Amino acid sequence: MVQLGRRYGTGPASLAEIALDEDLPRAYLEQLVTSLREAGLVVSTRGARGGYELGAHPSEIRMSDVLHALEGPIAPMICASDAEEHLACDRSARCTVNVLWVRVRDAITSTLEGMTLADLVPASHITLDPRPAAAPDGDAHPTTLEPTLSGAPS
Repeated sequence: MVQLGRRYGTGPASLAEIALDEDLPRAYLEQLVTSLREAGLVVSTRGARGGYELGAHPSEIRMSDVLHALEGPIAPMICASDAEEHLACDRSARCTVNVLWVRVRDAITSTLEGMTLADLVPASHITLDPRPAAAPDGDAHPTTLEPTLSGAPS
């Protein structure tokens, strides 16, 4: 996702390019992008110049959404999961450490919800937002580009 954030606005990136840049197996990346695409975080383009792009601006993609798409519900222990499909541990009512795991989960969730992909993209990789800037009247001006720093329009 950080690689796609760095390339935001430059067109689709192939998994082969990303695999080379990140020194990861392409097959592993194929598994990841399936989940990310299903969550709407990335979009794919077919063809010779195809590949993957972010589904939204990096500043609009919360890291909690990325982690949830890849890993499922955030839970340091099953008894601290807030997912409906996880049944509460039958010991939760008398467990002395359940409150610890719930607090750990809440701290992790808060941190991830407070960060966006733009926070992880180094400033040296900032690109111009390729989407036309909208004028106050709602009309788009295709020649106006908005520079972004950590995803915030200037």
